[in-house]
Amino acid sequence: MTVQIETTANNGVNTEALMGARDAFAQAPEAAAFTFRSTCSWVDGTESSNEINGYFGLGQEHTRPASFVINSDHPTVFAARDTAPAPPEIVLSALASCLTAGVASVAQHRGIQLNSIKAHAEGDVDVRGILGMDPDIRNGFGAIRVRFEIDADASEDDIRALVAQSQKRSAVFDLLTNPTNVHVDLA
Repeated sequence: MTVQIETTANNGVNTEALMGARDAFAQAPEAAAFTFRSTCSWVDGTESSNEINGYFGLGQEHTRPASFVINSDHPTVFAARDTAPAPPEIVLSALASCLTAGVASVAQHRGIQLNSIKAHAEGDVDVRGILGMDPDIRNGFGAIRVRFEIDADASEDDIRALVAQSQKRSAVFDLLTNPTNVHVDLA
């Protein structure tokens, strides 16, 4: 079954292909199982470098034409060199990126032309937990806030609905708000 989507919006998202993928995954659910990977190498001090390339999906391995690199470090207030964003900042950027992509995709699907999107993400961390000063203080974010500035050819209610649907379908929002099994081991 081919899904025809008539739209006047051009936000650079191929929603016809996305809707086609939904139909294909309904017929072959095993193809929807993806595994993404990142390989992190220590550089020096608290700096590390993550290389991202291959992933498994659609029943097979995929390799990108080039690897992506995301470096991380810690701020100088933690006696580090501050050569790259801190890991929690990378998590915030992942959340903002995932939600923003969702807004663009949903807007395209609904025929809403976007002019601009800016997502501001911030998270609160009490570092006494990380430093082992108080076992009752968690190591991670106590709260995260995302605020959007969206200019679109739509009503405020329609824009709010875009953000709500993006949040509902965001993989990164889900992994931050629901328990995820994480296993750490030695090779």
